[in-house]
Amino acid sequence: MTMRWRRRPEGSTWGDFGPDDELGRLNLLTPEKVRQGAAEVREGLTFCLSLPLDYPGGNVLNPRRHPPQVRPTVRASGRPNMNFLVCEEVPDATDVISDDLAVLHLQYSTQWDSLAHVGSLFDVEGDGTPRPVYYNGFRAGSDITGPTTPEEAGAPSRAQALGIERLAERGMQGRGVMIDLHAHLGDARVAVGYDQLRQILDADGVVVEPGDMVCLHTGFAERLLGMNRNPDPAVIHDLCAGLDGRDRRLLNWITDSGLAALIADNYAVEVHPALPGDGCCATLPLHEHCLFRLGVNLGELWHLTPLATWLRAHGRSRFLLTAPPLRLPGAVGSPTTPIATV
Repeated sequence: MTMRWRRRPEGSTWGDFGPDDELGRLNLLTPEKVRQGAAEVREGLTFCLSLPLDYPGGNVLNPRRHPPQVRPTVRASGRPNMNFLVCEEVPDATDVISDDLAVLHLQYSTQWDSLAHVGSLFDVEGDGTPRPVYYNGFRAGSDITGPTTPEEAGAPSRAQALGIERLAERGMQGRGVMIDLHAHLGDARVAVGYDQLRQILDADGVVVEPGDMVCLHTGFAERLLGMNRNPDPAVIHDLCAGLDGRDRRLLNWITDSGLAALIADNYAVEVHPALPGDGCCATLPLHEHCLFRLGVNLGELWHLTPLATWLRAHGRSRFLLTAPPLRLPGAVGSPTTPIATV
């Protein structure tokens, strides 16, 4: 038991890796898993698994998230620092300087979710009072802090624990495993449960082992690219597969497989909004299961189609995956530019 909790969620990994653990199932991303990933490199070919970070375009997928803004820094004189002729300040200087900054919504495009992204109301004290907590009992308001009123909305926030920097420190390199949902389901909007997933795994001979980083190819990101930063609301919300977060057998498979991270090229890995649930339940049930209970980080909006196409053509499903986020202390999510090597 720890100071943070007396009772842990059923089926969770809280405490399994130590009372102060902030990595969850990334503890299974061991040197051996890195060696297994490296052993999959046979051709030396690399695939960029990131969308351009100004995709999807607009804010149709999430009204709270907006495209990045890139603009020049400003010199002491007030002049924009873009194509700046230094000779204007230093006679006879030949330098031409460009220097810029970016305003990023960290989970707008290809991204990682940290374990501080989604928590749950749970009775950690065993006294009948649910409290807002995150993985391993870290507390909202003390371990994950930030403004709570509209008037304070612009104030800083910080994940004192479970922040995205933990993934960066871990390196996020190991063996990736591709599950090609799109090859079997096409662009149909399907909530994939355990039975359908099992059929696809068996049909393609895909085996997931503890410590693997699992990628789900749905084709969603490829369709986004075709919309050229102008996604059609009438189309975008009815595209491609996602996992059925209400399927208990599917969640049990995630638990039992020992996978270290779960990644998809769609908006939320799971179908969102989720299928109806019974009684009091999470609106993002797979997020709750992975981030809150198991300590499994989620990757979203990755661009997996070129890699999935190559792997299928060559009868393979495994590869070396390298996918660190920004080492931004206190953030709950981050863009990433993953690289697969085959």
